[in-house]
Amino acid sequence: MKNINILAIESSCDETSASVISDGKILNNIVATQSVHEKYGGVVPELASRAHQQHLIPVIHEAIETSGLKKEELSAIAFTRGPGLMGSLMVGVSFAKSFAYSLGIPLIDVNHMQAHILAHFIDEPKPKFPFICLTVSGGHTQLVLVKDYLDMEVVGETLDDAVGEAFDKTAKLMGLPYPGGPLVDKYAKEGNPEAYKFPVSEMPGLNYSFSGIKTAVLYFLRDQIKENPGFIDENIADICASVQYSLIKMLMQKLRRAAREYKVKDIAIAGGVSANSGLRKELERLAGELNWNVYIPKFEYCTDNAAMIAMAAHYKYLNGEFCGLDVSPMAKMKIS
Repeated sequence: MKNINILAIESSCDETSASVISDGKILNNIVATQSVHEKYGGVVPELASRAHQQHLIPVIHEAIETSGLKKEELSAIAFTRGPGLMGSLMVGVSFAKSFAYSLGIPLIDVNHMQAHILAHFIDEPKPKFPFICLTVSGGHTQLVLVKDYLDMEVVGETLDDAVGEAFDKTAKLMGLPYPGGPLVDKYAKEGNPEAYKFPVSEMPGLNYSFSGIKTAVLYFLRDQIKENPGFIDENIADICASVQYSLIKMLMQKLRRAAREYKVKDIAIAGGVSANSGLRKELERLAGELNWNVYIPKFEYCTDNAAMIAMAAHYKYLNGEFCGLDVSPMAKMKIS
């Protein structure tokens, strides 16, 4: 029986990535990071799409080369259809279409958010269905009830900003370079999480809101700097620890509630913010208290990468879910 070999392409934001999967086993995960955005304090969409054009062919070449397969042995080409930056998505989608057409093999379109969740099936241990996944990144914050590989329901999400954005904007207010989220985490390890109180917003149901805490931090820093211009430098660890504590508290309150409502003990986290050490620590603490089984992917599969796209594509291939050459990228795309 012929192996199912899929080349996957990820180009939704500022990482250009390619991965080859063979019969459900990830063979590699090649990622080219774009450093061009650092001096601008955030991702510049036009620069991101240009960088994808530069990186895509070398990254795909390396993925095929290191997989030990020839391009003629590929069974399908998978790509991120959305959500993401339209210009960046177009680069990946256009290449995937032309490559699949030239090889005469099918195309598989993948939802980026669904792929983040399916990253849990790359390595052992793997969660059992149904489980709840808290997906946290710079652009998304969602609570997802995962019933099967391709059967997912969003039961709660942010109504404004994503938690990753709250981390990055807080860092920016303190003059930290982009991306600021990992630096907030780094300083928080040395600080007192109860040094300063920031508001924990209460939204209906299982939804979140993070815009209020950003505004609160802005006014807090402005008032403190008036009295002491060196306030941030002198107290950066305590500020970071206090902000991080409040953000994690908000995330965990709704996660606990979701686990209780849906009577689920298998809990997973995914997305770039799942690399945050404070979040991981609190999740492990709650696991002991509430008898949860907690699943966190390896760091390389938390951030945007093609291995998770490949894993999602594998299950779509088995399900016979392909798309035509008339497929278009989608900047906004819901988990269906």
